[in-house]
Amino acid sequence: MFNLGFDKKTITIVLVVMLGLWLISSGTNGILNLLLTIPGVLIALTFHEFAHAYAANKLGDETPKLQGRLNLNPLSHIDPVGFVFLIVAGFGWGKPVQIDPRNFNGKYSISKAEAIVSAAGPIMNFILAFIFTAIYYVLFSVTDILNGLSFQWQQIVYQIVMYTITINIGLGVFNLIPLPPLDGSKILMNFLSYNAKQWFYNNQQIFYIVFLLIWITGLAGTILTPIFSVVLSGIDWVVYNIFKLLTLL
Repeated sequence: MFNLGFDKKTITIVLVVMLGLWLISSGTNGILNLLLTIPGVLIALTFHEFAHAYAANKLGDETPKLQGRLNLNPLSHIDPVGFVFLIVAGFGWGKPVQIDPRNFNGKYSISKAEAIVSAAGPIMNFILAFIFTAIYYVLFSVTDILNGLSFQWQQIVYQIVMYTITINIGLGVFNLIPLPPLDGSKILMNFLSYNAKQWFYNNQQIFYIVFLLIWITGLAGTILTPIFSVVLSGIDWVVYNIFKLLTLL
């Protein structure tokens, strides 16, 4: 994502302390919720980064493929820091996919191609949220698939599915913030004039500071929560009406 000047040892210590404090404050229920969150986090981050790599490869840049990123192995895509933050704070990131715009096939301008690659990640997260919302309706509202399981196991399956939905929406919405180093900044660049792009490039450090401020102060949550709710409600409404239509056929 970006380098704040800390070495790996320092970052590891901070992560261990942060995760330890979070677990202590959360108690038994917190540990259980952590375990139920992990599948959704792995799915969201892995598919998000794979989508970036896949889009770049389709546009002619094989850099992600050569770096072993064109796969669905979580170990290829997980950034330990972003992974922990996504679990603890509800937003995070994966290991950034490196691309070389010079390798694009020329079908689109470099600016547009970079925007497509950047948008692929959040779009994948919204697609996954849609898919898992459909899975939720199949498991809990349409069929009796889970009737053979105990109530406790039904609740575990329910929580995993719901966490997967919310984590994917959260990751997708968070990455659309138009501030570097997030995907939204690269998407925004495609729509700016030449002078605006130059100004944006020349002032990236300022935008990094703004990003850190809204992140540290919790302002990001205040801004994103209404958007998150709208996206969640919209996906649920679409899936619900699809299933309602299918039951009438």
